[in-house]
Amino acid sequence: MNTAEVVKSLILLLGGVENIASATHCATRLRLVLHDDRKGDKVAIDQLDNVKGCFANAGQLQIIFGTGLVNEVYDEFMRVTQIEQRSKTEVNSIASQKQNIIQRCARTLSNIFVPIIPAIVASGLLMGLLGTLRTYNLVDSGSTLFILLDIFSSSAFIILPILIGFTAAEEFGGNPYLGATLGGILTHPALTNAWSVAGGFETMQLFNFDIAMIGYQGTVFPVVLATWFMSIVEKNIRRVVPNALDIILTPFITVVLTGFVAMIFIGPAGRALGDGISWVLNVLYTHVGWFAGILFGGSYSAIVITGIHHSFHAIEAGLLTNPEIGINFLLPIWAMSNVAQGGACLAVYFKTTNEKIKSIAVPSAVSSLLGITEAAIFGINLRFVKPFFAALVGGACGGGYVVFSKVGMTAVGLTGLPGMAIVQPKTLIHYIIGMVIAFIISFIISYTLKYSTENV
Repeated sequence: MNTAEVVKSLILLLGGVENIASATHCATRLRLVLHDDRKGDKVAIDQLDNVKGCFANAGQLQIIFGTGLVNEVYDEFMRVTQIEQRSKTEVNSIASQKQNIIQRCARTLSNIFVPIIPAIVASGLLMGLLGTLRTYNLVDSGSTLFILLDIFSSSAFIILPILIGFTAAEEFGGNPYLGATLGGILTHPALTNAWSVAGGFETMQLFNFDIAMIGYQGTVFPVVLATWFMSIVEKNIRRVVPNALDIILTPFITVVLTGFVAMIFIGPAGRALGDGISWVLNVLYTHVGWFAGILFGGSYSAIVITGIHHSFHAIEAGLLTNPEIGINFLLPIWAMSNVAQGGACLAVYFKTTNEKIKSIAVPSAVSSLLGITEAAIFGINLRFVKPFFAALVGGACGGGYVVFSKVGMTAVGLTGLPGMAIVQPKTLIHYIIGMVIAFIISFIISYTLKYSTENV
């Protein structure tokens, strides 16, 4: 590939250098923010050599080049345009200005939870492993090794408010260490452990307000809301405190004021919000059953297009840490939807004679099986429309099956084939069957529907 020629053509199709506000890249995509989105010719960009797809999402124009190749294109793009190099966070911030309030909230929750996913995945994988060993009596659950590993597996969920407090403060523009401190306040050992409240808890009074001395271990929304409030308090205090006293007074006043408000108001309200969402989802899961799986599995890919799916990490974490639920029953449904996109995409490979489409379809389908669907959705399925709807049907069927079979996961973040590592052992076979159902149904429908794949 002549990278220089591709970049030269790309700049022209973007409306020129003067129309490019910022640029960054991820593992597979060049991510651009344009001053005027109307000047970006997505159809023409899609026809450039080695471009595997072009779509607008989350306030950005995202051009799929693939792993490795995107780095070469980005380097040449930055050299030619001479625009200021920005971090991915800065580009996301600029792009968010073009989003509506729902998309911005979803993106905010995503930015808070994505950095925490490795910790939750590690704990979830270990929980799954220990569960398997315990189920089949392969290890003495009273042994020192097992007890230590059990401690390791639950630690991320116990200190989850501290982790969230840190990343949320970064997202809201506050001091991340004060955010972590706030998370520590909400999980202080002096408070009754959130998972032990059935044994009773104390109530204290302050300014005629009753304060339930219950910790917030494993909760999500209380610390997110409290950290948002803390960041506002910190910024306003810093405006009035003299610079010479800032290092002393600002953190002191922020922690004390926010701690009181969090314990009296925000904490209970946030707990009620999280419990309410979990209760509604659990009722649907328990009483509506497979129909809920069909509904969620059939609509998830459409939600992905809007970018709102980024907020689901918070809801899934709430399910995992809810003592009455303790499993993630949503992620298996999302996994079926992702696998279905791969099946529909692969069908296009066998249906088309266009060599460029063939070269894109296979790696995009494989990527979907690994849980990354952007290339399949935006590069292939939405381009021809009918494969996308075929994938919705496949996702609905797979989603209905995994809910009917009570498939659950012990973490967040992994779908498709990698998701097998965090599936509850007793439901693994049903997870695999669900993936087969989703893939085959979407493949068959996508292949049998009539649509042209040649003139693109």
